[in-house]
Amino acid sequence: MLDDKGNFIIVEAILAVILLLFAFMIFNQAIFTMDSDYSSEIKDSKNAQDIMEFLSGKINFTDKTFLGEISTILQEGKNSKESISEVSEICKDKFSGLNIKNYRFSETNVLDDKVLASSGDYSKSKDISVAIRTYGDYSYTLSVW
Repeated sequence: MLDDKGNFIIVEAILAVILLLFAFMIFNQAIFTMDSDYSSEIKDSKNAQDIMEFLSGKINFTDKTFLGEISTILQEGKNSKESISEVSEICKDKFSGLNIKNYRFSETNVLDDKVLASSGDYSKSKDISVAIRTYGDYSYTLSVW
């Protein structure tokens, strides 16, 4: 070997590449470290949205949606106490079938924020996930915690 400087340049280049790879791995690890609290908040917010999508979605083109069914009962009953009571029973049955522990389901437009079904202590809840859907004149709000 006639040129010793070339060997040192190759060794320096290899060390520089190793150092860059090490720095990249540390930076990459810092970016992809997940915060568990943030992940649970995302899961909760999807929960209310998913349930409302289920309640407002059609199974096939001939079936009514759940929100359509209760809206029809309220409208045909002219929002009487009897129709509200019937809708409340239907809602309680539906939510118990979905195994939701803490929820509040209300109508906010026509019935002036009348709670149709609820379970759990809403006043002591901390992280509430809310979803709103409208069917005709009725606007339904689902809160899950």
